This record gives sequence, C-alpha cells and structure tokens, in this order.
Amino acid sequence: MKTISELKDGDSIYGQFLVNTSSKGTTNQSKTYMNVTLQDATGTIEAKKWEVLPSDAETLAAGNVVLIQGEVLSYKDNLQMKIFSAERVSSELVDAARFVPSAPVAKEVLEAKLDAYLSSIKNEDVSRLANHLVNKFRKQIMEWPAAVKNHHNYVLGLLHHSITMADMAEKVCEIYPSINRDVLIAGAIIHDLGKTIELSGPVATKFTLEGKLLGHISIMQGEIREAAKELGMSGEIPVVFEHMILAHHTKPEYGSPVPPLTREALVLAMIDDMDAKMTILDKAYKDVKPGDFTARLNTMDERYFYLPLYTQNK
Repeated sequence: MKTISELKDGDSIYGQFLVNTSSKGTTNQSKTYMNVTLQDATGTIEAKKWEVLPSDAETLAAGNVVLIQGEVLSYKDNLQMKIFSAERVSSELVDAARFVPSAPVAKEVLEAKLDAYLSSIKNEDVSRLANHLVNKFRKQIMEWPAAVKNHHNYVLGLLHHSITMADMAEKVCEIYPSINRDVLIAGAIIHDLGKTIELSGPVATKFTLEGKLLGHISIMQGEIREAAKELGMSGEIPVVFEHMILAHHTKPEYGSPVPPLTREALVLAMIDDMDAKMTILDKAYKDVKPGDFTARLNTMDERYFYLPLYTQNK
C-alpha cells in the first residue's frame, strides 16, 4: 500500500486512511456528495465520494480511520481521490504511527531511556512515586502526543518531550551539583503525564472534557496526591512534586497557579520552556530557506524568526 506522498495519477487504492476533515456538498443537480480530507503520516489528500450512502456521514466522520477503495485522479494540477467505498476500522486495529507523524526517535530507544532514568533514581520515596505514576500511565505514554498543536504534537510526543527534558536535566545537574538530581529527573519524567487525561489520544487529537475543565496541571497534581495516599507516603516529597507540577508553566496566565519556589521547580520550568520553544522553531524553520524569515509565531510573542545564511553550510 502506497503512502499519500507516493500516490500518482491513475493509482487504484485499497488501504487505510485517517479522516482529517469531512463535510457534505450539493451538486448543481441537487445531489449530495462528500468532501473529505484523508491523511497518513506522510501528508493529506482531498477526496470526494459521489455516491453517498446513509451511513457515510458517520463512517467518514473526522477522526475515524477508514478502509478506502478508490482511485487517484489529477484535478486542476492537484491529486484528488475518488472514493468508491469506505468502511470504518476498529480503533483496536489502528496503528497511530501510520496516520500521524511520529517522534524522530524510535519508540524502543525512548522506552529504554525512560526505564534507565527510573532505575537510576536513588531516593526511595522519589523512586516509588515516579515508578508508580509511570506504571499507571505506561500504555498511554507509549503513544500520546504532548499537545494538540504547537510542540511535540505527534505520536510519542509526550515521551520524546519528557526524555529530552530528562537529558537536559542530567546535563544541568552536572554543571550545578547543588540541584537534587533525583527530584529533577523524576519531575521531567512525570510533569506532563496529566496530558494522557487532558488529550484524547494520538489520532485526531483534541481536548477531553477533563482537559477543557481542569487542564493537565490540575489533573497531575491530583494524580500525585492520590498516588501518595496509595503508597502510604507522607512528608515533604509528595508536596514538593505537587509544587513542581503546579509551577512548571511559571505564571498564572500560562496556567500555573504558583511560581516556582524551589531550585528544582525553577529548573524544570526553564527546561520545559526551552524544549517546547526549540521544537516550535524547528517546525517553523522546516520550509524556510536561509536568508528568509518564518511566518509570525503566535506562541513566540508574535515574532518572525530569521534563518541565517550560515545554516546552509550545516
């Protein structure tokens, strides 16, 4: 089965695609048809189904993965798919990485680093808390994005973001030995686990009801408190981690009800912000040539970023 980026005029199609958008249209003869945008990890293609069945609106709803039989045509110098039939694929049979972009690092590598970091934590309470929370959400960690858009919005984005932050945390602790390495590493790993509840999943990602009403910061604070009760843990460590979660966006306008008030909470917020911004810039620079500017970036204070000429020598 060809990917969307490999399709050519005249290709016959029998394969699975993610429905990105879907709507009904009406011809000049008052006949209903379906306008659909289909997606896989390599791109999108516009499609039409001219013979509409009563079930098609539900089958071809945005967010569904569907088995399509059709044909690729060239229309006004653009490829378009004519859909003959469509059948919804059960979510249990869907490999999300086929339909949306995935992390640039292999799942096996990221999971191995996750387990290595967890095993390296020497403080017993920190280790118990971090392992308990990771084990609770491990299945979702192996798929979930870190956002609907903006940064790490791809399969395994959450784990990629967390491991990148743990890598940064390790380096920072080497330079500043006064930082508690165990607390910062664990904070990097668990800080965004609330997104497994805030977000619907890796395919057609959207905010859940809990995500809209509570947000991942509040969700994760509650998860830490519940974990501490289940582990019979009291004292400073659970409170410190609740604080790190509440403070990792630094300001109320960014979603944090308190500012960072420990060394580890401050560093966690700084490396979180850095990794998010670098990922946003990488995406913005993707189609920019040296000597040109990016589009205006809403998440970067409405700035345009310049790509210097010296980058063409990399």
